[in-house]
Amino acid sequence: MNFEYSDIVKEYQAKLNHFMEEYVYPNEQTYREQLDEQNRFATVPPIMEELKQKAKEQGLWNMFLPESEYGAGLSNLEYAPLCEIMGRSAIAPEVFNCAAPDTGNMEVLARYGSKEQRDEWLTPLLEGEIRSCFSMTEPDVASSDATNIEASIIRDGDEYIINGTKWWSSGAGDPRCKIAIVMGKNDPEASKYKQQSMILVPLDTPGVNVKRTLPVFGYDHAPHGHAEIEYNNVRVPASNMILGEGRGFEIAQGRLGPGRIHHCMRTIGAAERALEILCKRVQDREAFGKKLARQGVIQEWIADARMDIEQARLLTLKAAYMMDTVGNKEAKAEIAMIKVVAPNMALKVIDRAIQALGAAGVSEDFPLAASWANIRTLRLADGPDEVHRRTVARQELKKYQ
Repeated sequence: MNFEYSDIVKEYQAKLNHFMEEYVYPNEQTYREQLDEQNRFATVPPIMEELKQKAKEQGLWNMFLPESEYGAGLSNLEYAPLCEIMGRSAIAPEVFNCAAPDTGNMEVLARYGSKEQRDEWLTPLLEGEIRSCFSMTEPDVASSDATNIEASIIRDGDEYIINGTKWWSSGAGDPRCKIAIVMGKNDPEASKYKQQSMILVPLDTPGVNVKRTLPVFGYDHAPHGHAEIEYNNVRVPASNMILGEGRGFEIAQGRLGPGRIHHCMRTIGAAERALEILCKRVQDREAFGKKLARQGVIQEWIADARMDIEQARLLTLKAAYMMDTVGNKEAKAEIAMIKVVAPNMALKVIDRAIQALGAAGVSEDFPLAASWANIRTLRLADGPDEVHRRTVARQELKKYQ
């Protein structure tokens, strides 16, 4: 495996790093201030649209999509280091139209959607004109086993009727969120992995009720938000069904593989920024007669962080390489490994950075506390650690059967 970055990746890296230094980092505080000046879920900070326009003008747009007619035509391995750069800032992925869950939803529409579905929903998502959400998780069942999903999608003539309650539909709080991809059960009598389907539901459809947005460790993630949504006898045209009845799991596997790579590389970027903050801070702080940077325990933390980040990055790049060369199915153990390794690594690095900064580390003057809270959710999102460990163990045991 050769992880040497190609010339096009190096070019993108240089442009991205320059854009981050020139526009993103200096405007993180501006974004927060503008958000606090208004109803946090009613409007979007104007600076975001300004930054998106600049990114689009510089060709730093939709880089996640391997389909060249829609995106940059990059492989998973090529996109991974770019995703890491964007992960250094909470606002950066949206700036480049590379933010979840829109990325996964655009991939679904590009690969599985009909021409009509792509024209109506993919085009405005690619332009960054609207946003979307993904409604799968339910409050009344253990959604880590997606076969438990109970929301119903029932055919009635030329329509489908959707009933059920979803939560943690990330993005549904955003005033620009216009469409949800809903996963539900259309045939309880079918085989285990053929019972579920995915369907497009515009959020302004009668019967769709966004009940509330759910905070994460006290952070509301406005204007994005994580919503609880009731679908009460929601009727949509039969043409809104994606790919066909009973193909929800097939779509989910195609969606989740790249999404997990993206999450992990963004997480590595957040860990890198935390280590950078730690190293800069300890250079000019003194305790017990000497600089923190000269304290043995601090040096140990820094060394461990560097080693842990490098290992996590290499494993993630290996998973991306395998996805590109042998496919998601053959790479499932590696994908599962990185989904456990990357968040746990980043939480450890960020926690050490918080400890080194002391009281400043838990404040909003630095991005560490918010970053820790956000990344802690990744040990649950797209499957909890325990499910991924189960996958790895099963793959390992197969070698000895």
